[in-house]
Amino acid sequence: MTATRRLSWNYALDRAVEWALELGVPLVIFEPLRAGYRWASDRHHQSIIDGMADSAHRLAHSSVTYYPYVESQPGDGRGLLSSLSQRAGCVITDQSPVFFQSRLLEAGKRAVNCRLEAVDSVGLLPLAAPGRTFSAAYHFRRYLQKELPDHLGSMPDSGPLSTKPLKGLEGLPEALVDRWPMARFEENAQGRSVLVGLDAIPIDRSVSAVASIGGETEARKRFCAFVDGGLSRYVDDRNHPDLSGTSGLSSALHYGHISVHEVFHSLTEAEGWTQSRITPPNDGRRQGWWSMSNSTEAFIDQLVTWRELGHGYCHYEEDYQSYESLPPWALETLEHHSTDRRPWLYSHEEFEAAATHDEIWNAAQRQLVEEGTLHNYLRMLWGKKILEWSAHPREALDTMIELNNRYALDGRDPNSWSGIMWVMGRFDRGWPERPVFGKVRSMTSDSTRRKVKLTDYLSRWGEQVKLL
Repeated sequence: MTATRRLSWNYALDRAVEWALELGVPLVIFEPLRAGYRWASDRHHQSIIDGMADSAHRLAHSSVTYYPYVESQPGDGRGLLSSLSQRAGCVITDQSPVFFQSRLLEAGKRAVNCRLEAVDSVGLLPLAAPGRTFSAAYHFRRYLQKELPDHLGSMPDSGPLSTKPLKGLEGLPEALVDRWPMARFEENAQGRSVLVGLDAIPIDRSVSAVASIGGETEARKRFCAFVDGGLSRYVDDRNHPDLSGTSGLSSALHYGHISVHEVFHSLTEAEGWTQSRITPPNDGRRQGWWSMSNSTEAFIDQLVTWRELGHGYCHYEEDYQSYESLPPWALETLEHHSTDRRPWLYSHEEFEAAATHDEIWNAAQRQLVEEGTLHNYLRMLWGKKILEWSAHPREALDTMIELNNRYALDGRDPNSWSGIMWVMGRFDRGWPERPVFGKVRSMTSDSTRRKVKLTDYLSRWGEQVKLL
C-alpha cells in the first residue's frame, strides 16, 4: 500500500485477496514509507504513521501478515521489495497519479520477478475511462453525467479481510526482517501512536505534526460526524471560515485513508438514493442531475467532479506542474502583464512568514503553517494574492507549490495541483482584462470580507497571533 492506505473499500486489496485465494497462499500487506521524498517532514510522516499504527492494531489478530516499514535513512529500503517478492505468487500495488507514485510503480516493475498488477482505486470513474483531459469542470461534468452511471453498480468490498478464509503465514524470513525491521509503534503521553525511532529519521523538523490524527478509523469518524452534523448546511456554510462548514476530509483522501466509494455510498444511503432518481438531460449542470438535496449535490460536485478532474489531468499530463502547462490563453495574458507594476511585492520568505500588509492573507498563511490546512474559500484568495504580489507569474507558481506542498496536509495531491493551477487559469475561462492578472480571474480581500463570515477566524489567526 503506497497511495491507497486503507483496509477496506480498496480495489487493490480486493484484487490481492482474490489472488491469495486463487493461489492458495497467505496475504502479506506491505506498507512502506520513504525518508528521502521531497517535503518529507514530521507533519507528513506522522499522518501516515497514524494510519500504519491503526492498520497494525486492526490486523493484530488477523491471519493477514501486515508489514509496515519506515526508512531510517534515505535509500535504506532499496532492495526490500525485490527480496520480499521472491517468495510471492504476485504483487498488487496502487495505481495513482499522486506525487511520486508513477515513478514508484516503474521502479516496482523492475524490482519484482513475479506478476505485478497496479489497481486503480482513485475515484468513482476509472482513470483510464476518459482517455483524455478536460479543460473545465463543466465539460468534465457533462462527461460524468453521461458515463458515470455505468460505473456506479460496482463498488470495492467494505470488508475484504473479514469475510474471506485467508491462509496465515508463520512469519516473514528472519534475514529479511533483520535487514529491514518492521516499524514499531508506542503511545506518547497524549495517547497518540508514534513510531519508535522517528526522531532519528532525517526529515524536516520545522514542519511539526498537527493535532489532527490520520488513519482510516479517524477518517471514518470525521466523515460520520460531518454527515450527522454539517452536511445538511454544507451548501450554505462551506464558504464561511467562521462556520466550519467543510468536511475536513481532504487530507484523509490524499493519504488514502478513506475511499471516495465509501463516502459516496454513505451519502446515497443517507439520502435513500438510487440511480433511478437521476434526472436527464446530461447537460453539465451542478444542481438537480442527481436529484439529491442541494447540500449533498454540492458536496458530491467537489468530491467527484473537481477531485477527479484534477486526478485525471495529472494522470494524462506528465507536465501538469509546470508553468508551461497552463492553457495558452492564460500563458499569453500572464506574460503580457508580467511587467505590470505590482501594488505590493513580496519575497518567498515574506510570504512564508505571513509578513504581508493583508490581514486576511496573513491569517490564512498562519493557519496553513500551524494546522496544515487552508479554508477552501480562502485558499483561492491566498493563491490569487501570491500571483498579484510576486515579481513574475512563474515565481508566484513556485511560491504556491513550495508553501502548499511543504505545509498542507493535502499538499502534493492532484487536488492541490488543481487549486494552484486554477489560480493561474487552468480549468477556468478568460475574464475582463485587469492589471497584473490580465484575463485570469482576480480576487480581492475587500470582496472576501463582504462575502464571507470572518470575524471569529480573524480573532484566532489574525495579526495578534504569533507563530512559535
